[in-house]
Order: sequence, then structure tokens, then C-alpha cells
Amino acid sequence: MLRQLHKYPGIIAAALVVFLALSGVILSVLPAIQRAGVPPVPAGGVDVATLAGKVAANFPGLEHISRTPSGKIVAFYYKNDQPMAALVDPATGKEVAPYDRSSFEQWMKSLHRSLFLGDKGRITAAIGAAAMLILALSGLQMTARRMGGWRKLLSRSRGTRMQRLHVDLARFAVLGLTLSSVTGIYITLATFGVISDGMASPPIFPTSVDGGPTMPVDHVEALRKIDISQLRELIFPYPGDPTDVYTLATATGDGYIDQATGKMLSWQEHGFSQRLYETIYMLHTGKGLWWLGLLLGLASLTVPMMAWTGIVMWWKARKARPRIKANHGAQVADTVILVGSEGGSTWGFARTLHDALTKAGHKVHTAPMNSLKPGYRKARNMFILAATYGNGEAPRSGRNFLTRLEAFNGKPDFKVAVLGFGDRQFPQFCQFARDVDATLAERGWDRLVEVDFIDRQSTQEFNRWGRNVARALDEDIVLEHVPVIPRTHVLTLISRNDYGAEVQAPTSILRFAIPRASLLARITGRAMPKFEAGDLVGIIPPGSNVPRYYSLASSAKDGMLEICVKKHPGGHCSGYLHELKPGDTIQAFVRPNPDFRPARGKAPVILIGAGTGIGPLAGFIRGNSKARPMHLYFGGRDPKSDFLYRTELEKWLEEKRLARLNTAFSRVAERSYVQDRIRQDAEALRELIANGAQILVCGGRDMANGVMEAFEQVLAPTGMEPATLKAQGRYAEDVY
Repeated sequence: MLRQLHKYPGIIAAALVVFLALSGVILSVLPAIQRAGVPPVPAGGVDVATLAGKVAANFPGLEHISRTPSGKIVAFYYKNDQPMAALVDPATGKEVAPYDRSSFEQWMKSLHRSLFLGDKGRITAAIGAAAMLILALSGLQMTARRMGGWRKLLSRSRGTRMQRLHVDLARFAVLGLTLSSVTGIYITLATFGVISDGMASPPIFPTSVDGGPTMPVDHVEALRKIDISQLRELIFPYPGDPTDVYTLATATGDGYIDQATGKMLSWQEHGFSQRLYETIYMLHTGKGLWWLGLLLGLASLTVPMMAWTGIVMWWKARKARPRIKANHGAQVADTVILVGSEGGSTWGFARTLHDALTKAGHKVHTAPMNSLKPGYRKARNMFILAATYGNGEAPRSGRNFLTRLEAFNGKPDFKVAVLGFGDRQFPQFCQFARDVDATLAERGWDRLVEVDFIDRQSTQEFNRWGRNVARALDEDIVLEHVPVIPRTHVLTLISRNDYGAEVQAPTSILRFAIPRASLLARITGRAMPKFEAGDLVGIIPPGSNVPRYYSLASSAKDGMLEICVKKHPGGHCSGYLHELKPGDTIQAFVRPNPDFRPARGKAPVILIGAGTGIGPLAGFIRGNSKARPMHLYFGGRDPKSDFLYRTELEKWLEEKRLARLNTAFSRVAERSYVQDRIRQDAEALRELIANGAQILVCGGRDMANGVMEAFEQVLAPTGMEPATLKAQGRYAEDVY
């Protein structure tokens, strides 16, 4: 576990971590450079009143004085109605040089903090800092183990030259990198308000002032008590306004001073949170501790080398170890297992088959279907385990199989067995496996056993198929598959909205609380993962080890997990969900579905859904804060009974999150379906598509087929068809 914790962040975030480290190195040098140009303070120090008096005498039109973290005193003033700034000598108050904020420093800060991507960039940078923290802590513990314990942590490193270099660099830099990572994460959390930076409580602005003649600033008693080493900023009253005040900011607190009496009118000490934040900011940037900045920069310089050595060691180890136990090479294996999987569950069945055949004495090669190629010289049997994705389509690891099959000339010497995985409630049950088997039959490949199918990951059906294989091979092979369910999380129902009872289609919108997770849980991957609308949630009903999947109608940033569920007659999971009451809990996990969501950009989006198919579409609209043009076509039975999200949709129309709403209901006097509305809006839809619109369809298969036919008619005058849009990634379906 520790090795995995160290390996994966290093591989995945290597480029980001290196980038942040190198930009941090550049920024770490700046405090030392800035410190070198600071005019000295007279022996014995100078109070703020004396400093302000000297500066005011040399700069008519003085607006305010500030002290930078490096110790520079800067005067901001107006000259000929133009804003000016000058670096001043604290001893004389005279100008040393014009002052201008370094544009390079500001540019580099923006690059380092947010990659010029705003909040998304800040989050990305925080992810990089978190990855660095994980690498530092896990690497430190791994080094201690390798050395024989914590007491021998600083002993001479062992291993290959690459390993020794990696360990020696890590031991030198671990404290600095840990400090930079922790402080960077803290600052990001404070920036997004997750934790307080203590700066939300300014001093109370005075309701009344003396209003008398203005006292010379060098006579102001309150300023005489403050040394310039404590000064942050002093803003002068507006000239000619006796009701205005001095605004003072120091290292310990902030306040307002009467310009007539020189007395402090109100004062606010910095609280613990603000002092903590400022200390952490100083530790992260080195501003105020220039020598620390240089040390942190030296630590960061080791990151590119550690990234390189780490990746080289990982790659060598990866090449040396097979992914599956006893997985032989394709050229020496007598049995080949090819796997077509979208979510990963089919690989579990393949592993069970691989182990059983290996136990029976076979040399087995297991690989993705996409790896198919001529040259299985010693193979006598091939097993193809193929899941079906969407509407009878190939899964991710099998998309290139049929194309690669073209490279085979003639009939191979081995026999083949195709096993499909799917769900019988879908019209295109195991269609991809059927297509593969039919293609192989057309090419004359000999079958070991007839094509067979597994419904909803049934271990009993898999065991039955295994018996058929054992008879065909005349061997004692038993397939006892124990499905591996992803780590689940406990979700608590917080609210539900019920629809459809009047039209005999009970449907509920269920909202679950996202479970809170500790920092340790997030670091170790045990926390609920982030999700987007359109992703899938797998729910495991009691008494079952097979999850049922529902499209998410919310994203993690919405602060809840939301799904739409229709109660199906005899439906085990839907019936279970419909019986839930607020406060009840379920076991669930999230599966990404990146192929079904609005593409990036500003192009219009056409959303089409019927019944519970509106779920993810509603999630897309809810998250459309930038008012991208979204056009929704929604179909139901009766607006009085099952108009899902009606209130929210009306609100989103007002907020411009939804550009246009088109509805169709099938159990009213003027009955219609969404495909009817599509044909009626043919001209407008053609214009949207010409402007780059993307089409997202969610709902039942019959509805999706009708929508596809409607778009074929809509697009016919343009010479385009839905298949072309699909190939371009502009037509996507999530159907059930």
C-alpha cells in the first residue's frame, strides 16, 4: 500500500509537481534579491510618526506609506494629478529611487499559484502540492524501511546508482518540500474559504471624529508608539476632509486614528487565525525570511531529478513484472484470453479464468482485445471476454479489435470461445460479443464452445459456462469467481421529491449527502471521489453483490449526490430505493462517465431526455453558471404528474443557465414526444448544429432511437447525419 501511495502520485502528477517546483525556485530567490536593495534603518530604530513626517515633507500629495515584507519603505503620492511611487530612505524620508512593482514577479506568481487558470488553476496547483506532500511523507517512510528503521535514516544509502541518487536527494529535500507542500495547501484552503485566514474582521470604523484642525503627522501620539518594523501600511486622511481618519495596518493589528487629536479611535488586534495565516504565508514564500526562501528553493531544485529517477525506476520495475500473475508472453502461451471492458469488471472474470487455466497446467496470456495481432504461434485456444458498451458498442479496451482482425489472413490454428457480458434489460444485450462472434464465424474461425452470455455479472452463469469449457477441453476446470466490488461509501438520503403516481410511473428525485472525509481519507484514496453530472453511481441493494448504475444529476460541487429513479415492476434496486426515507443510508460508489457530458467551449448544447433521462441533463444545466446556450427537450407523460424539475427549470431559465425549454407529454389531449418537437424545430436545430452544437441524449432506448431518426430527417437537407456527429464527438447517448 505504501509503495502504491508513493508510486501513483509520482507518475500521474510528475509534470505538475516539477513545474510548480521550478517556478517556486525562481520565486524563492526574489526575497533575497529584494532584501539586498533595502536602505538601512538608523541605529535605535524610527517610529512611524517620525518616518511619516519626513516622508510627508518630501512628497507633497502623499497618499499612503507602506512597508514591504523585505523591509522597503514605499511612498505613494500624486504629482500633477498622476499617481507616483518612490522607494524612500527611512532615515531621511527622501526618495532613493522610483518604485515599480515587478511585472515579472507578478507574472511568475500568477503562473505558480494558478497557471493563469483562475480558481481551476489554484485547485490544480493545490493538487500538485498534495501530490508532493504524499510523495515526501510516503518516500520518507519507505526510506526508513529500506535503511532498517528510523534510527538509520541517515545511514549510507544502498541499491543501484539510480536508487541511491533518488534516496540521497529525497533525504536532503524532504523537510523543505514537506514545508512548501503543507503551507501551499493551507493557503489554498484559506483562499477558497475552507479554513479561515482571520482577515474578515476589520476594526470598527469610527462613527465620529473631533473635526478640529489637523495635527502634524509627526506629532500623532498613536504613531509614535509604533516602530517602523511593525508597519504594514499608513493611509493618510483625504486632504481638506476633517472627518476623515488615518488608517493604520501593522504586524499585530489594525486601527483608525483621529487626525485632529492623534488618538486611536478604534483598534483590532490580529486574531490567532490571521497570525497563523501570515506566518504560514511567510514560511511558504520566504517573504520576511529571505534565507528560508533560499533553502526552500534549493529543496525544490531536487524535484526534477527525483521525478526523473523515480519514473525510470518505476518503468524498469513495470517492465520486469507482469500485471497478472503468471501472465505468459503472447508468443509462448498455449491459451490466450482477450478482454473487452469499459468499467473494469470483466477483467475480474478474466483473472478468474486465467488462474483456473494456469492451475490446470496451461501457459496463459491475458491482454486487452485491442492488443490482438497475428503471431500466436503456440496458441491452441483463445477466449474472448467482451462487455458491451452503450447501444451495442465496443467497450474501451475492445474498440480496435475488429479493425485489428483484418490483419489475420486465413483461419488460425487455434479455436475460439466468445463470452459476452451485459444486462438483459437492454435491447442490445451483449451485442458487441454477438458481433465479434458473427465476424469470426464469417472468417471461418473454429469455435471451442458456442458463444454464451453473462447477465449482470452472474457468477452462477459464469460457473455454468466454465463447465462447458471444461467439457470441451476435457479438463478439470472450475470457475469460482468472487466479484470484487469497488470501495463503497455510505450515503444518507436527505430529501426526495416524488412524481408520477397518477400515471402509474412512480418516479423520485433522491438527494444524498456527500460523506465528510478526513484529510487522511482523502490522501489515502478512501474518501468519496469527486464526480460530475453524467457520471454513474453504482448502488448495491441488500442481498446482492451486483451493483445497479444510475446517472448522476449533480456534481460534487453542488454539495450533494442526486439521482432520478423510476420504480420498475419487480425491480430489486429501484424498489429498494423507492422505499427509502430521509435519514436512511445506502452503499454506493462512483464510476466516471467522461464520454457523456458537455464538451469544453462555448458552443450550444442540445439536451434531449425523457422521464428519468432528464437527470444528468438537469445536472448540466445546474452547473451552467456561465450561461452557455443550452436548449432542453424534455418528454413526460402528464405535466401535472411527472414534470420532473419543473420548478428548477423555470428558475434556470430566469438565470440564463437554460436558454430554451421544449416539452412534450404523451398522456394529454395534444399528445407528443420529444422527437416530434425536434422535427418541428428542424430549422432552428440545423442552425444550432451549423454553429457547432453538441447533442446529448439520455433516456430509454426506444426514445433514443426515435430521436436518432428525427435528427436524420432534420439533417438530411444539410448532407450530414447523426453518425457523422457521433464520430466528431458531437452526438452522445446515455441510454437504458
